[in-house]
Amino acid sequence: MKSIRSRDNPQIKALIKLAGSSRERRRTGSTILEGEHLVRAYQESGGIAETILVSESALARPELRSFFESVPAHSRLALSDELLGRISQLVSAAGVAAVVKTPRPVPLPKSVSNCLLLENIQDPGNLGSILRTAVAAGVPQVFLSKSSVFAWSPKVIRAGMGAHFFLSIFEGVDVDEFGRSFRGSVVAMEPRARASLYELDLKGPVAWLFGNEGAGLSEGTGRLATHRVRIPMPGPAESLNVAAAVAICLFEQIRQRSAA
Repeated sequence: MKSIRSRDNPQIKALIKLAGSSRERRRTGSTILEGEHLVRAYQESGGIAETILVSESALARPELRSFFESVPAHSRLALSDELLGRISQLVSAAGVAAVVKTPRPVPLPKSVSNCLLLENIQDPGNLGSILRTAVAAGVPQVFLSKSSVFAWSPKVIRAGMGAHFFLSIFEGVDVDEFGRSFRGSVVAMEPRARASLYELDLKGPVAWLFGNEGAGLSEGTGRLATHRVRIPMPGPAESLNVAAAVAICLFEQIRQRSAA
């Protein structure tokens, strides 16, 4: 284990840059996980961290020291509380963090039975919540368009609460091309659609199509839908947050399949 206390250390400068720059995370193919919960989720998924970080004050706590020492990692760094605070994107540093490699792009699967197709999702909190819901609902694959927020940004990871490590996430996907090749129902939400979500048979393969928080689906992508349905809303609200809409749709599918 190496100890660092100087802010001029090259490793510290690199970590600060990695934590604060999406471009740097994409360039290096790595990101930072903050907090015991996320690091433990990564560990339980079988991941090996590039570097595990701990603050001096956290190292003084037996339970955190034990956890820090148990996490598989290629290197270990003990930092002053001030340095970890400079790296951290949290209001109060969590005491433990890890630098991990993000998955490399892989070919799209030839066979998909149930998935999410997300076009131009921009809010990190929304995407993280969507990923968390997908894991809870047993949806194994999520496909993101080229203009969507980076799935492995720290804000998305925190909102996902460890969901990333139990999903296959495909970024930079040509949603139109994938949607046309999907063998099953492609379902899009449309507030003015005549059919209700609860009237649609969801027991077969479904690709759920969701668009940008403000603009919704682009016209071209919207044409991929084999079904357009609405979520009944008796209240005065015009629409739902996209993450809430995803949750309602996926768990309606679970209800139907369970009943069948």
